[in-house]
Amino acid sequence: MNPPAPLRPLVAGSTWRRGVFLLLGGVLALPYALLLVAFAQLFTTSGVPWPLVLVLLVPAATIAVVPIFLGGSRALEIAAVRGLLGVELPEPLPGHRLDRETRLRAALWIGLHLISGALVVAALFSAVPMALAFIAAQAGVDVGMTGAERFGPLHAGDSGWLTLVGLLVLVALGYVVAGLGALAASMAPALLGPASAERIAALEARAARLAERNRLARELHDSVGHALTVATLQAGAAREVLDGDPEFVRRALGAIEETARRAMDDLDQVLGLLRETGEPAARTPQRTLSDLDGLIADTRAAGTSVRSRGSGSLDALPAAVSREGYRIVQEGLTNAARHGHGPVTLRVDVSPDGLEIELENGVAQPPSGGAAVPGGGRGLIGMRERVLLLGGQITAKMDGGRWRVRVRLPIGADG
Repeated sequence: MNPPAPLRPLVAGSTWRRGVFLLLGGVLALPYALLLVAFAQLFTTSGVPWPLVLVLLVPAATIAVVPIFLGGSRALEIAAVRGLLGVELPEPLPGHRLDRETRLRAALWIGLHLISGALVVAALFSAVPMALAFIAAQAGVDVGMTGAERFGPLHAGDSGWLTLVGLLVLVALGYVVAGLGALAASMAPALLGPASAERIAALEARAARLAERNRLARELHDSVGHALTVATLQAGAAREVLDGDPEFVRRALGAIEETARRAMDDLDQVLGLLRETGEPAARTPQRTLSDLDGLIADTRAAGTSVRSRGSGSLDALPAAVSREGYRIVQEGLTNAARHGHGPVTLRVDVSPDGLEIELENGVAQPPSGGAAVPGGGRGLIGMRERVLLLGGQITAKMDGGRWRVRVRLPIGADG
């Protein structure tokens, strides 16, 4: 059964949570109140020299004010607002330096929190006991009031009116808490919300995380896709000669085992990077163009003929260029094995101007008679992303009935 609309703020769970938030401000304001009382007594006590009081006041005021402007205090307030006021605020970015505007807004919020909390606590410790005493007196409980005591226009003998006043005080205090809580919830985004610089930093951090996840997705696609392609082709070829050429079957199974082992290493590395354990993941050495011979050997073992040539020193390439170049060649050979026809021509040239990779292969004709476009899915998209991240150029198109991929990467990039 829903209570009447005027009474809903008094029984709503959000009001009680917001009341706890205000009480928290009152608790935090207690040391400040004690400090004010102590120095007020020092100033009003005769015989205490004013210069000494002022000397003590400066460090005390500094210790009291500095925490209000700290980023940690803002972070604690944001956590309290999220948990008690129910306001969704973004978590502060770790390591991000707050600008002056953000610190001032947070200090204003903390000051208002302390003041409103102190008022609520004062009301609880003054008005509530008095209201309960009035109600208890009406019920016949001796609370020590005499008929001569006066409470404004009423005296202790007006127990009925005093009981009504006590109930009104409790109800009014409930509405005050509900109102202050709602006001705090509406002000929190303006005073504790991120500034423009903080929003930009959060967007940049999110973009970096997405870029890293996309990179890992490309690594996983290229490595596992190549392994599955090689294993499928090897298994198919072994099945055809299972009875007539046991030695070929043995070599095919060995190639499948080796390819699967490499893919498992890559998979374990990617999953280790994705796993958010708070500890640095153990990184296995990533393959580069120095491992190109092994990649070509695996492709040939899968039944795809590869004619390779190149110039320049692959060992002189920057790590990022060599690493991404290996993945580009791997994806190109995988696409050729899956969609192509006939031998694959691979050219890898290293010059002072950059790294140039070219893959060319025939294209199997689909039943409709049109030329199939190999690598038209995620593989080609991943190749383009790798090239663009390094500031290179890529062309992938049909040329004279053959599929040709040409990539050029500047060698000034490193990572």
